[in-house]
Amino acid sequence: MCGIVAYTGPGDAVPILTEGLARLEYRGYDSAGLAVVGRSGDLRVRKAAGRVAALAASLPARFKGGTGIGHTRWATHGEPSDDNAHPHVAGTVAVVHNGIIENADELRAKLQADGVVLASETDSEVLPHLIARSAAAELEDAVREALSQIVGTYGIAVVDTRHPGVLVVARNGSPVVLGIGEKEMYAASDVAALVRYTRQVVHLDDGELATIRPDGFRTSTLDARATRKEPSVIETEDAAYDAEGYTHFMRKEIHEQPAAVERALRGRLDGRFHTAHLGGLELDPREARAIRRIKILGCGSAYYAGQVGAQLIEELARIPADAEPASEFRYRNPVVEADTLYIAVSQSGETYDTLAAVQELRRKGGRVLGVVNAVGSAIARECDGGIYLHAGPEIAVASTKAYTSTAVVFALLALHLGRIHDLSPADGRRIAEGLRALPGQIEEILRQEDRIAALAADLAKYRSMLFVGRVRGWPVAREGAQKLKEVSYIHAEAYPASELKHGPLALISPDLPAVAIVPDDELLDKNRSTLGEIRARHGRVITIGHTDAGEDSVVVPKNEPELDAILLPIPLQLLAYHAAVALDHDVDKPRNLAKSVTVD
Repeated sequence: MCGIVAYTGPGDAVPILTEGLARLEYRGYDSAGLAVVGRSGDLRVRKAAGRVAALAASLPARFKGGTGIGHTRWATHGEPSDDNAHPHVAGTVAVVHNGIIENADELRAKLQADGVVLASETDSEVLPHLIARSAAAELEDAVREALSQIVGTYGIAVVDTRHPGVLVVARNGSPVVLGIGEKEMYAASDVAALVRYTRQVVHLDDGELATIRPDGFRTSTLDARATRKEPSVIETEDAAYDAEGYTHFMRKEIHEQPAAVERALRGRLDGRFHTAHLGGLELDPREARAIRRIKILGCGSAYYAGQVGAQLIEELARIPADAEPASEFRYRNPVVEADTLYIAVSQSGETYDTLAAVQELRRKGGRVLGVVNAVGSAIARECDGGIYLHAGPEIAVASTKAYTSTAVVFALLALHLGRIHDLSPADGRRIAEGLRALPGQIEEILRQEDRIAALAADLAKYRSMLFVGRVRGWPVAREGAQKLKEVSYIHAEAYPASELKHGPLALISPDLPAVAIVPDDELLDKNRSTLGEIRARHGRVITIGHTDAGEDSVVVPKNEPELDAILLPIPLQLLAYHAAVALDHDVDKPRNLAKSVTVD
């Protein structure tokens, strides 16, 4: 969840590193640092707690070099401070590290027993000392020797003044991408840092190491077996990483949703058979009919989108389906069934808990599909097949367009499986037409932004809020509560509306507003009864649904009932965003959160 950038070539590494770190700052931002090898062969290091811009402004004019590494940190071991910031240095070696070294205490104790003085509280500092103590002639061998002593996850980049022009990078559970330039090379933890300089990239796999020089690279495993990597092309344009006049990326990405949904649907709806074409599934109709259960795994918003997907699959395909947090699944020794299809959901494709769950499933013989946004990401490479979202880069930590695109992709999958099973052509046509209507209906909701912003500014005065919904509205309520707490820091909890009387109703008061998801479906009367219970206890109710209930309501265009859960979250995104703006928070970078969680 931290960010790494590295460069070697004829140019000055410093502006490339600082620009790249600024692009990655959404992953974590409590401290930052650089290490460059000067043209005279000296190691120059500058690091500090705080933001990348402050670090860049503090660099002296003489701080230059042709090979360097940079890091922006999200604290795990040790508080944000100058000493705990990366890079960490031992003699001629400097290292930046993403991940968690699980045996760091043991390694620190051994180093200290040998007289090594450690300057930080971090787990990462053991790495440069282990590398510097190696007798290996080549830097890659010294790094390989050090990593053989490590237990845990890492994405690292290493420089050593004894090996000018050389970078060594390695990956285990934390992403590392190489960028190929004209007689210059780059590396980073995310293509966002590279796309301004190159479109040719190579993704390292877990257990791989790369030695990089300005004229090229070579890759190998940790036991020194050579590997062969083919470059791929970054599809996204550099402009996609710019705010384009929006104050925040989150607002920009909310407004990009009509276009993102159009991309998710493009070429995937079949007008002849009223089904969906999903070529990446690698699943023929006979295999699809053999599926007896579907299990969807994700974290955070990906998990809630998976709940929406499970309901869609059950409703349209009549296959038993459920969603579970990947972080729980990977630790509970799950029973893996041969006739169960597992689906891993991740915007970045690098979420470590989800990746670990996929790897455990594959080890036990489970069939796993991926629903991811990032082409070439670790989860995409690890799965047996899958579906790309094509939502475009999502910079804000709080997921909006990727969440919506994920729900749309699940609707396509449910339509595809339903038409293979028992969904009639008429119902297939009905769902397909509903999907085609989504972009225009999202635009209708976005045109209500001023009204939603006024409501959000009023709600920002409360310290806590309750979100309730039934069946299709339940995952919507959970996602709405998450969005509000993520970016506004207002405490928010979600409950199934049917569970309100089994405990939470005791909390209802004028000081606890309730946001109710109230679609005009077969449960409308039940939901109205719940609202009555809240109002009878003087609770304020804000409704999100298809009926105008006054100033405390937001009306969402009506689509097919099965697709309600795709449109109903859109007003909740705007509500959370404008509540955060009213409270003057940094909307794109919520405190204590990072975009791609790649540590335990």
